[in-house]
Amino acid sequence: MLKTRLQKDLLRNKWLYVMILPVLIYYVLFHYVPLYGTVIAFKQFVPSQGILGSEWVGFKHFEEFFSSIYFFRVIKNTILLSFFNLLFGFPAPIILALLLNELKSPVFRRITQTITYMPHFITLVVVAGIIRYFTLSDGLINDVIAFFGGARISFMQQPESFRPIYIVSEIWQQIGWGTIIYLAAIAGIDQQQYEAAKIDGATKLQQIRHVTLPGILPTVMIMLILAIGNIMNVGFEKIILLYSASIYETADVISTFVYRKGILEFSYSYSAAVGLFNSVINFTLLLLANSFSKRSTKNSLW
Repeated sequence: MLKTRLQKDLLRNKWLYVMILPVLIYYVLFHYVPLYGTVIAFKQFVPSQGILGSEWVGFKHFEEFFSSIYFFRVIKNTILLSFFNLLFGFPAPIILALLLNELKSPVFRRITQTITYMPHFITLVVVAGIIRYFTLSDGLINDVIAFFGGARISFMQQPESFRPIYIVSEIWQQIGWGTIIYLAAIAGIDQQQYEAAKIDGATKLQQIRHVTLPGILPTVMIMLILAIGNIMNVGFEKIILLYSASIYETADVISTFVYRKGILEFSYSYSAAVGLFNSVINFTLLLLANSFSKRSTKNSLW
């Protein structure tokens, strides 16, 4: 019965399946086939011997990472950067979308949206260059500090300065782009709900609280689940471009640690073990966040 139903569906929607085929091939080739390579996390991988020919060492690399002096540092830095980015970066596009939705002038709204979208399209190399230039001891930020009588600081050499700089730059880059999905969600709210709220005497803030926010809650929860499921994946590209040995104390995260061990020190198996550990943590957090959201708000990914 199921086979017959599947055959009928394939015949009825054959062109839809043809359209989705390239996407499926892409994911199989670049996301599922490479999973075979994760087995080197349990081996002492030697390129000349290949994956199958390398010696099996079990959980040796995991134990080595857990007992490493860098373990708590990279875990702490990853969690703190992700937490602060989630705390300040996640609500930022929601707030901006709510503000843009209240603008009366379509021209001013389009200009504002364009200005806030632009940083998302700037390459990370340029962004890192801008950040470094602005935070130099003779850069723009220090010029402002000196103008008001403060002492000049080389921010990118100060471990305590890295996190605020990273979080602020992330918000600046992503806030405009993130508003797109929330503006789309707001546009899908039935306008009759606003009219009913106005008749009941609701102010703008009350309309936002009782109509807009509940209307976009499913979208917010889905985005939050995805953000929590990706919490251990702090983008290493920007950090690699910004950090130096002097700020490893606060800037070294799991992804940069894997990069240093795997690419610079050629410890392929060790870095694969660390990366696999990170992926397992992310997957677990995704499951927990989805389960919690499903029980508390009835919204979930599946």
